[in-house]
Amino acid sequence: MRRELRGKYEKSILGFLWAFLGPLFQILIYSVVFTVVFHNNMPNYAMFLMAGMLPWTFFNDSVAQGTSIIINNAEMVKKIYFPREVLVISEVTAKLVNMLLSFIVMALFLVATRIGFSIQLVILPIAIIIEYLFILGLSLIVSSLTVYLRDLEYVINVALMAWIWGTPVMYTADGITNNLYRTLLLCNPMTAIINNYQSILYYHRWPTMWGLLIPFIESIVILIIGAVIFVKGKKRFAEEM
Repeated sequence: MRRELRGKYEKSILGFLWAFLGPLFQILIYSVVFTVVFHNNMPNYAMFLMAGMLPWTFFNDSVAQGTSIIINNAEMVKKIYFPREVLVISEVTAKLVNMLLSFIVMALFLVATRIGFSIQLVILPIAIIIEYLFILGLSLIVSSLTVYLRDLEYVINVALMAWIWGTPVMYTADGITNNLYRTLLLCNPMTAIINNYQSILYYHRWPTMWGLLIPFIESIVILIIGAVIFVKGKKRFAEEM
């Protein structure tokens, strides 16, 4: 994990500052687009956007880069024996650290906009753990399958571009009136995960019991499936590469 973090920032002038600046610029751009161009009247929309965008970026970057994590470490996989799962775990954990650093930026915005902090923050670690388990399971699946199906890396990148629009990151699910689209939102595991962050950080209300329990069960199921697929697939990683 330390190698992943150092490798990302070691040759940049600002180094780890990009962990703060990247999300900050992204939020500012989306805020301008959805408040100035599309005239969004939601109060403190930038904070709503940040509450959803930071966990989404954690998900998007982990899965996108997780597809090629085994392939990118082909020489190590072929020459050294070690639990291959370590590569995926380190990648996802490094992205988790990036998100936690980004939360520092959000904390400053919470103070600046006078939204402040609430008692609901005590449940934020649970929301983070649920998302981490879901991402880890999905990353185990895609990293293993991509070794055998190289096109999957490009398919996943396209899927992620579409996935964000099927997740209430830049809009609220309550504003969706189309029944088909609402059904798709409910079937999307990331919907409940993002809603939990928004409830805690933006609305200052407790996530519902089902809002935590259902994504937790889904995350455990995906993690188990991912572990099974990865264990079966890793036996021939060296041969395939």
